[in-house]
Parts: sequence; structure tokens; C-alpha cells
Amino acid sequence: MEKIIITVGASSDHFGAYSENCPGIYGAGDTAEAAKKDALKGLELFINSKDKKDLPRILKGEYTIIFKYDTQSFLNYYNKIFSNVALERLTGINQKLLHHYSSGLKKPREAQKKKIETALHRLGEELLAVEL
Repeated sequence: MEKIIITVGASSDHFGAYSENCPGIYGAGDTAEAAKKDALKGLELFINSKDKKDLPRILKGEYTIIFKYDTQSFLNYYNKIFSNVALERLTGINQKLLHHYSSGLKKPREAQKKKIETALHRLGEELLAVEL
């Protein structure tokens, strides 16, 4: 199964999204969520506007969509699920610094990005092991 990678990123005044490996798929919006939705709509419009034979190879078979976020976009997109308090507990990064990352006031170093990513993956693994 093919993977379409859509990158969501923040700029100074909006969020944008584009496919890294399938040309012609773009989106934008005032929030990371809006940019992601716009990119998915763009993908649908792209597919519906072409003859099947003219589609890129990646779109001719089965595919999944992978979203890649910069730190600001991720924190913006998931702010309704992860409060800064919860993220501080998970990552050990203080709330003020997390706020600076989510608002774009500061850019995290690679080590900080990895710390956030590792904590989220750990949480995901833990949640996969839960049974109710």
C-alpha cells in the first residue's frame, strides 16, 4: 500500500499543507486543522478532475495518508486534546515553553522535538495496550 505524505506547517500568518510525494495536493487555512482539511479536499478534487489514466501512479492503487507536522502545527492541531499541563506531564517540558512553541514565538531544538515525539509515541503504545 502506498503512503501519501502530507506536510502541515505554520508560517507567520497561516498554516499550509502539501503532499511531499504526490504533486498537485495543497491546502491552507487559519489553523492547522483548516489546512489539513483543505489538503484532503484538494486531494479529492485532484482525483475527481483527472482521468484515471492521468493520475500519478501513487493514486491509482490503494493508499494511506500520513500527516507530518512541524511542532507549532502539531501543538495547534491537537490543542483541544492535549493541554499544556498534560504535555508537560508527558514530556517534562514546562508549559510556558510549550506555549512559546505552539504560538511560534520559539522554535524547539531537535532534542526537544524528539522528546515530544517520544513521549507521544510512548502514550500511543500505552493506549494500544488498554482494554475496557
